Amino acid sequence: MEHLKKAIESAINKAGIEKALKQESAVFLWQEVVGRTVSKVAKAEKVDRGILIVKTDSSVWRQELQMQKEQLIEKINKKIGSNAITEIRFI
Repeated sequence: MEHLKKAIESAINKAGIEKALKQESAVFLWQEVVGRTVSKVAKAEKVDRGILIVKTDSSVWRQELQMQKEQLIEKINKKIGSNAITEIRFI
């Protein structure tokens, strides 16, 4: 099993897609970072060049999350294990 893990890591590194995979993992980690309640009203949709796009249900939620943006970026990057996310855009 350890050989398979190393082979996959090697293939990812050789293909040069490690950063892209880490960025995309932010979409899947969003609920874990913000919790179930927030993730019901603010859904991570995609990552575009390090910018996490999050669709919110209302302007109130958009404003609230905007105020927490720096902390959210920090938490997501900590989970990912790199500084893959540079910005969050709430739409």
